[in-house]
Amino acid sequence: MQFSRLVTFIEMMLFKQKKAVVVVFSLFTLFFAYHAAQIKLDAAFTKNIPLQHEYMKTYLDYQQDFGGANNILISLCDPSDDIYNASFFSTLKNVHDQLFFIPGVNRVSVNSLFSPAVRFTEVVEDGFAGGPVIPADFQADEAGLETVKQNVEKSGKVGRLVSNDYSCAMVSAQLMEFDPQTGDALDTIEIAKQLESDIRQKYEKQGITVHIIGFAKMVGDVAEGAKGVILFFLFAIIITTLLVYLFCRSIKLAVFPIVCSLIAIIWKVGLLSLLGFGIDPMSILLPFLIFAIGVSHGVQMINAIAKDYHKSKSTQLACSNAFKALIIPGFIALVSDSIGFLTILSIDIGIIRELAISASIGVGVIILTNLIFLPVLASYLDLSNLQAPQNSNEKLWVRLASLTRLPIATIAIAMTFTLFVAGFWYAQGMKVGDLHAGAPALHETSRYNQDTFLITEKYSVSVDILSVIAETSPDACTSYEKMSAIDDFQWRLSNVEGVQSSISLTSVAKIINAGYNEANPKWRVISKNQATLAQSVSRVPTNSGLLNGDCSAMPIILFLADHKAETIERVINEIKQQKTQFEHSGINFRLASGPVGVMAATNEAVTEAQTPMMLYVYGAVIFLCLISFKSLKATIAVIVPLYVVSTLAQALMTYLQIGLTVYTLPVIALGVGIGVDYGIYILSTMIIYLNQGYSVQASYIEALKERGSAVIFTGLTLAIGVSTWLFSTLKFQVDMGVLLTFMFVVNMLGAILVLPALAKYLWPKR
Repeated sequence: MQFSRLVTFIEMMLFKQKKAVVVVFSLFTLFFAYHAAQIKLDAAFTKNIPLQHEYMKTYLDYQQDFGGANNILISLCDPSDDIYNASFFSTLKNVHDQLFFIPGVNRVSVNSLFSPAVRFTEVVEDGFAGGPVIPADFQADEAGLETVKQNVEKSGKVGRLVSNDYSCAMVSAQLMEFDPQTGDALDTIEIAKQLESDIRQKYEKQGITVHIIGFAKMVGDVAEGAKGVILFFLFAIIITTLLVYLFCRSIKLAVFPIVCSLIAIIWKVGLLSLLGFGIDPMSILLPFLIFAIGVSHGVQMINAIAKDYHKSKSTQLACSNAFKALIIPGFIALVSDSIGFLTILSIDIGIIRELAISASIGVGVIILTNLIFLPVLASYLDLSNLQAPQNSNEKLWVRLASLTRLPIATIAIAMTFTLFVAGFWYAQGMKVGDLHAGAPALHETSRYNQDTFLITEKYSVSVDILSVIAETSPDACTSYEKMSAIDDFQWRLSNVEGVQSSISLTSVAKIINAGYNEANPKWRVISKNQATLAQSVSRVPTNSGLLNGDCSAMPIILFLADHKAETIERVINEIKQQKTQFEHSGINFRLASGPVGVMAATNEAVTEAQTPMMLYVYGAVIFLCLISFKSLKATIAVIVPLYVVSTLAQALMTYLQIGLTVYTLPVIALGVGIGVDYGIYILSTMIIYLNQGYSVQASYIEALKERGSAVIFTGLTLAIGVSTWLFSTLKFQVDMGVLLTFMFVVNMLGAILVLPALAKYLWPKR
């Protein structure tokens, strides 16, 4: 009764002052449109990592000493498959210099054959000889190129800065977190544009090919692909408008859900801009969802208006009655959607948290635009020419109502249970992390992934790098016991399946020690003599990335075969198991740095967040259903189909080899939050008739008459809207589109087919 009185009061206030309501909404729309135009793209590297994870604390602690994971790798390849020619070295020098002067690049970290720090050392009769690989007086003539070729062989850079087949050479650098000129967070998308225009387009000539990879370039390619989202969005608007018109057979009514949903998007983007948020490539997808959700609730409203108009013959009365009938179930459904989004906050990754906040704001705005503003605005319409509703669905509703008969209800529940058990069993094979080579956000055929595959094939060192930091006391690199423990630990890790190669201070010190002994391989050991050990280590500069200033931290750098979920999990588990055997005498091995360290932290963050997130979203939906229906039986009828569909979605991920990542984990929560809408609309109407003494079957038929067409329509509309993502150039958008399409359709079928069968058992006396 309290809810009823409150709804009646709000309805009276809104429709008595409807001109003021329209003016206020119009002014707010203009205000938010202005601020929406000010929003900027934001794809900072730190937004994509779980900063509070222990691995990322290690990463940040040693970022200044050993570099981070935000690297740029540029490989230049000569068409003749031989880099030793004047044209190639001229281009390599130009690319090195160009990368050096790009704002945001850590100039100290720029590394290529032209770097003064890239040196060679050889053992001669008088001891050691060496110098820069490319001498200061280098001339790209036959003699000069031959000298460089010999120096490259002596430097040990083949497979690192020069490809194994001598057809390519590498230029690498690390990016800073902040723009040194402005002090703002580094604009990675702008960096990607400069890499494309100032390096690839400028120097990819005369047959020389330029291959660029790294986080900034990947984000730039994703942002470029995200521009296609605008085209998909326009298609979605056109298709949805056509479907809404076919549903209500009135151009006047069809316009309102579309317009109000677009207003909701304007409000959402404007609010984000006011709150200081930007738009990243992932959140660009949100307008699809906000628009689809808005249209689905708007269709429920215009469906109710049209049905009531044919009874009352008064537009304002029809709009008023529709508002009173739908504000409570619509509010509960949208709050469930919003909470479904907010549960994603349990994932400790900036880009996901911003997605959760942005989506929740969008859904909250729909309550105002599509449940309040739409019926008020529609009350100005002249619906005298509105076609009477067709009864073509009557036979379908009667057939569906057979699901409330005991034998058929039993069969339906048994089939649902069988599907659930099969899905639950198959879903156990779902992996956390990436299941395919290359950047998971992009298709394998993308330029970025093709560049990644080429670099991986041409060079000995993988782009998938994992660093374990050996922490100990200062000057530990002159201690045989500690250096020997680090060396033994590295050897164990080098023999783990999936590790291609490794390097550390100890492995380099052994080579240097052999060099002091006429390069005899028998002397490639850690010397027990402290002075000899100190002599070997002293040849390794602190800017090599193999030790810090006081030698209290030394990374063991592992080059992995790939970054697939099972590879990362296997290597990380082996490190955790092995390190306990070597952590003695003050040595502590800390995971993890490098690009794979970031991936490992992200995978673990997703794994940890999965169960709590699902508990939160289902707990919130159960609570709201209990508040709304005040019935445990009604709550069970809504939740059971929802949980079955969630399980089947995870089984589908396993079947399609879609890993559980930062992109796909939110989809499960979104599917639950949005999918509950169908059950709420159907059951809320059924409850009204059940309370009036109707049987379950009769109540279900009446619910289908009032809400069935709209529920089926909205399910299909939502699915069609996101199914356009299947044609995206972004792999993660395709994966999200597949999962959301599945969940929207199957959740709708669950509400139509499974809910009434459950109702037969939950209300047996009816």
